[in-house]
Amino acid sequence: MRTTFEAVDVEVEEASNAIGAQQRIAASRPDAIVLDVSMPGMDGAAFCATLKGNRATRDIPVVLLTGSDMATETTALEVGADAFMLKPFSPLELLAVVDRVAGGLHGTPFRASRKREADEQLLLYARDLRHLLELERGQRRLLQAAYHETVTALASALESKDTGTGAHSQRVHRYAVELAQEIDPEIAENESVEYGFMLHDVGKIGIPDRILQKPGSVTGAEWRLMQTHTVLGEQLLRGVPFLRGKGLEIVRSHHERWDGGGYPDRLGGNEIPVAARVFAVADALDAMTSDRPYRPAMTWAAAGREIEAQAGGQFDPAVVEAFRGRERMLRRIRRQLTVQPPMRAAATS
Repeated sequence: MRTTFEAVDVEVEEASNAIGAQQRIAASRPDAIVLDVSMPGMDGAAFCATLKGNRATRDIPVVLLTGSDMATETTALEVGADAFMLKPFSPLELLAVVDRVAGGLHGTPFRASRKREADEQLLLYARDLRHLLELERGQRRLLQAAYHETVTALASALESKDTGTGAHSQRVHRYAVELAQEIDPEIAENESVEYGFMLHDVGKIGIPDRILQKPGSVTGAEWRLMQTHTVLGEQLLRGVPFLRGKGLEIVRSHHERWDGGGYPDRLGGNEIPVAARVFAVADALDAMTSDRPYRPAMTWAAAGREIEAQAGGQFDPAVVEAFRGRERMLRRIRRQLTVQPPMRAAATS
């Protein structure tokens, strides 16, 4: 703030609390006062009310700053503040507000007493822009972390309902990212795709547990109901901005087959979105190598042979080729994310 104001020849007097501010105001009447609501001792709102209740200071414009949800514009109006700003704020924006309230007092806005050089003004704006960008990046990182944690928790909860463990969503996500690096690296870097990988089966929230967890084979009617989870998932997530596009394509189309025999739209070949083709192999790999209520897990080698046999049938041949090239890394992911059974010990006496 000091750098921004002094760059346009506005003198700044600082005080760390209300008592210090009163002393400085008495010594030299300012054109405007900027108060933070959070101060030691008397807070900014109470001090503003004090200033506005004193005949000697009531005409001095006050700008109230806060980073708390507790103080609002209503609070600012109640204590007589002339302007109210939330933190974080742009220093240039604050300068404009102070300029406005002080200008309103004197009839014309105050300006720098000397002419600013062009490069000095440019430096001021560049410094302010950098500050804003740093704030924006930090807020974006926090938001992305919150999105990711929420999506991961939801995916794990859904998988626990289906398979009894949340590890499936983590493994297929990692498998799919690995395969995507081979097919098209841009897919792996797309945030929407990442969330689509994790939430591919969100539609199963609408499938009854008696079908999801049925130990034997399902009936024709039950299978048709199971197939609706792809469309239901897309409908559930359609309103989520960060999933629009490729993420939703994965949710809807990850059970389509290369030969056109999949669901829900019976797409075939390159009609199937490439991210969904990649995910189909990742999902099948984990399904075959994991225990299910209706069958035990296959060995990794047997699952690999089945995937290769389905090149051009169930799966895109290019993705199967990527599976061959990345198999060693996929096996490593499997070892890292496989839930180990608890150790048991026998004791004799």
